[in-house]
Amino acid sequence: MNSIFLVVSYLVGAIPFGLLISKAAGVDVRREGSRNIGATNVSRVLGKKLGLLTLLCDVTKGYLPMRLAYLYLPEGETRQQIISLCGVMAVVGHMFPVYLLFKGGKGVATGLGVFLFFSPAAITVSLVIFITAVIGTGFVSVGSLLASALAPFWVWFFGGSGSTILAAAVIASLIWVKHRENIGRLCRGKEKTWKKKMEN
Repeated sequence: MNSIFLVVSYLVGAIPFGLLISKAAGVDVRREGSRNIGATNVSRVLGKKLGLLTLLCDVTKGYLPMRLAYLYLPEGETRQQIISLCGVMAVVGHMFPVYLLFKGGKGVATGLGVFLFFSPAAITVSLVIFITAVIGTGFVSVGSLLASALAPFWVWFFGGSGSTILAAAVIASLIWVKHRENIGRLCRGKEKTWKKKMEN
């Protein structure tokens, strides 16, 4: 029974909403901009409205599997751990979607949905950090990296359980791994700034 929730979480997380939305608009977002299927690239290529729609869909696919697990999993010693793992699997699905031969996005928006379930207060603080970092540096990637790195701390600070803190740390680590090219460009001073409307 528990494995079903984990598989469903992965399959929901793997739904490439950015690609589906861009295809509906007559564009393959994998061939435009940064070629990433995430909300930032959709926004740059197709405009803010479709970018926002992609963002909302990606956030929802992180939050929804956890919510369903919360509603339908029976009480037990492992219930909280399974719910937390559902969040991790949703993010893994977005990053490595079976539908796209495991070539997916960077997991920030889907991770946002997971953290929203873990702790709305932690997400509020993380969003402030993200916005401040992006405005201050001009790099979306810096905001994503800084906010994700600190998110597990905020989950802990606001009373998260051990399993939620661990899951938050795993998700943050995965986000950093998927941003390795951005990190390399930042170190070389070649990262593109959002002020020039370029995808990170």
